[in-house]
Amino acid sequence: MAPRTRTGNRPKDQASEARSEPHAMSSGDLTTEVYHKVRDAIRRGVLSIGERVTEAELAARFGVSRTPVRDAIIRLEADGLLTNEPRRGLIITDLSHQQTVELYFMREVLEGAAARLAAQSASDIELRTIAEIAESEAAHENDFAELGEINLKFHQMIVLAAHNRYLLRSLGQLSVTMSLLPSLLSRGNRAAMASAEHRAIVTALLARDSDAAEAAARQHVRSSLQHRMLLNIKDA
Repeated sequence: MAPRTRTGNRPKDQASEARSEPHAMSSGDLTTEVYHKVRDAIRRGVLSIGERVTEAELAARFGVSRTPVRDAIIRLEADGLLTNEPRRGLIITDLSHQQTVELYFMREVLEGAAARLAAQSASDIELRTIAEIAESEAAHENDFAELGEINLKFHQMIVLAAHNRYLLRSLGQLSVTMSLLPSLLSRGNRAAMASAEHRAIVTALLARDSDAAEAAARQHVRSSLQHRMLLNIKDA
């Protein structure tokens, strides 16, 4: 049998062609994106505690359809970041005094444990990275937005350096609720105090003194709670 001859260009393989085309973002991806954008907006104070939000407003804000926003709202309510109040609708959750105290109690326990484990298990490179993050605060003394990002990186790096996946998961969930509490760094002398407390944690970590690292981390959280409570009394 004579071999077949090509009489024209063969169409591209459809599967190959599909792989070469960029994929549109799925509904699930959009939901996750909206979820994280709302969380970030709350953390940065763009969305204020107690502020009313609507499905339509969030869709317009983030340039998406209402379907992923609706699905993101379900997740945000489940995480306690949004609350559906009678006659008001959805609002950014306003934590009570008792909820705040309970939240800080758990943060002290978990971050203290993270610092202890980091002192024991972190690599030298991880400890140097934590120290460099803390040192970078000095260059942004009056830039409270940047200090907030540095503060977040500092605590995240300690948790990663603890090398405990269950602790990482627990603190990740806790940080979701912590985003409901406005940053204190621009209030009074909290930024300077927090920086000094970070340096105390770093000193203990570099010395691989697990007792001192946990104590310094716990003191840092207690100091933050005390500062917040005093401000709340003053603002009341």
